[in-house]
Amino acid sequence: MPRDLIFPTIEPFATGLLPVDDLHSIYWEQCGRPDGVPVVFLHGGPGAGASPTHRRFFDPGFYRIIIFDQRGAGRSRPLGETRQNTTEHLVGDMEQLRRMLGIERWHVFGGSWGSTLALAYAQAHPQRCRSLTLRGIFLMRPQEIDWFFNGMRTFFPEAHRSFVEFLPPAERADLTRSYHRRLTDPDPAVHLPAARAWSIYEGSCSTLLPNPEIVASAGEDAHALGLARIEAHYFLNNLFTPPDRLLQDVDRVRHLPATIVQGRYDTVCPIATADELHRAWPEATYVVVPDAGHSAMEPGIRTALVETMERLKSVS
Repeated sequence: MPRDLIFPTIEPFATGLLPVDDLHSIYWEQCGRPDGVPVVFLHGGPGAGASPTHRRFFDPGFYRIIIFDQRGAGRSRPLGETRQNTTEHLVGDMEQLRRMLGIERWHVFGGSWGSTLALAYAQAHPQRCRSLTLRGIFLMRPQEIDWFFNGMRTFFPEAHRSFVEFLPPAERADLTRSYHRRLTDPDPAVHLPAARAWSIYEGSCSTLLPNPEIVASAGEDAHALGLARIEAHYFLNNLFTPPDRLLQDVDRVRHLPATIVQGRYDTVCPIATADELHRAWPEATYVVVPDAGHSAMEPGIRTALVETMERLKSVS
């Protein structure tokens, strides 16, 4: 398959807002074949939201494609809301959505934070999963969060310097809490500039080669606010106990067909984490893309993801 090919642009055949509790309603959509094999797409962040491009990893003539924006993200409401927003809430939302749509079992496809949520969901509900496709592995451990705030400067010192120097010197000792304080300030004049600084930092580090389009989209207000505020919230408040829980509980999903797709030069979620997951789960297919960074839209990564979903057509 050519490395620049994904499926054509499509439109949903159904959309809606699902009230999941007294505060949150999540946006969902279905694309492709209404009677097709169901696959659920889990976006990254947390808080990044999904986009029309994410529909294009799947053959619309075969798959029933379910995409939703997680709590506080994208088209879900309220945007940027961190109350009642934990991994366990998101896992529960997936179950509410699955039941509402009348789906017995679905393929689960997630990248970056989406790989975290995919593992957490599958370990809680393995009987509901046909397979797992995981990209740019993130296990939400303290060392991975520390890498985001400090380690990425090894490869992107300019982006990191801009991220740090957005804050006044007195606030730079604890980047997580300083940004969190600004991002949760009710004044848009305070939280929006902080959100843009955070999101542009992440976007600038996401590709092997500079991609101005990704950086520009990272700076858009709605995207930046959902991503930055909810990431800061999760990084401070929603770590797993124990920290290696997703690795320790691999036995719960070991029987499922699984593919791990990882860019060799992923700086946001370095390959060491994917390597750990594969060593804990050697039965999973492990695809290292030799000339890619983090983004799902890196040519080699998107091709590997499409090829994985093509192979999974034979999985019942």
